[in-house]
Amino acid sequence: MPTPEYLFGRSLDLPEAIAVREMLRARNKKVVFTNGCFDILHVGHAEYLAWARSQGDALFVGLNSDDSVRDLKGAPRPFVPYEERARLLCALRSVDVVIGFSERTPEALLERLRPDIHVKSAQYRVEELPEARIVLAHGGEVRLAPHREGSSTTDIVERIRAHFSSGR
Repeated sequence: MPTPEYLFGRSLDLPEAIAVREMLRARNKKVVFTNGCFDILHVGHAEYLAWARSQGDALFVGLNSDDSVRDLKGAPRPFVPYEERARLLCALRSVDVVIGFSERTPEALLERLRPDIHVKSAQYRVEELPEARIVLAHGGEVRLAPHREGSSTTDIVERIRAHFSSGR
């Protein structure tokens, strides 16, 4: 039996995402945007994305390309290739649209997409976010989502390394 595609969000290119954004805007719906590498999907990601989605009517997720993840995190990252990371995000109930980008940060994407709300983790400060000025310049808001301590891909990788290096 084939996978029921209607149960997945959509992975779109930027022009398609802008068209969906405009359709939602015409219906007075609030578009929320967030971004990240989402390399090894974990509970911190799930809670973060659900919180982000709760801030509006649709959640668009900017997903770093494989080269961008390597640039940000170093080799051997990403552990999971882009297409698989996008598919996993699209399988989450909270995610409506996934859009890939190849830069380190999503300023160029935000300049064109112009979401109503941009969400980042509370481990950041709004003043530290290079993309905040773009969102604010277009009349959007920046909101900080609660951060779950000890729940990151880096934490998970370190626990796995410790487990296997201890000879268990």
